[in-house]
Amino acid sequence: MASVPNGLRYTKEHEWVLLEDNIATIGITDFAQESLGDVTYIQLPKEGETIGKNDPFGVVESVKAVSDLYAPVSGRVAEVNQPLLDAPELVNQDPYTDGWMLKVEVKDLSDVEDLMEAKEYKEYIEEQG
Repeated sequence: MASVPNGLRYTKEHEWVLLEDNIATIGITDFAQESLGDVTYIQLPKEGETIGKNDPFGVVESVKAVSDLYAPVSGRVAEVNQPLLDAPELVNQDPYTDGWMLKVEVKDLSDVEDLMEAKEYKEYIEEQG
C-alpha cells in the first residue's frame, strides 16, 4: 500500500501539497511514483513563472509512461527543486521529502481547501486499485 502522510492535501491526479503560510510545496504521491515506475526525466517550470490551478505545469517521464503534472493551486513559482532535475530518481526514493518538485506562492488559499485530506485520498486510491 502506498504511503499517504497526514498533514498534506492531495489531488485526483496524484499530486500532494504542503501549505506553509502562503507557500505550497508540491510533488507527486507515492502511489503516482509506484504507478510510473523508475522516473528518468522531469520537466518543471522556471522560478518566477505563473501556474494556474488544474493547468499542466510539467512532465514526468518514466520507463513505463510520460505523464503531465497538473497544478493543484494557482500562483507564482517561488522555487524549483534543482537537485531533482539532475537526479529524477529522488521521486521514486522519497516523493514526500527529497522528491518535492515546486514551491509556489499561492494566489488563493481556498485552492488548497478544495483538495483531499489523507483519509479521503487513501479511499480514492483504494477505489482506483
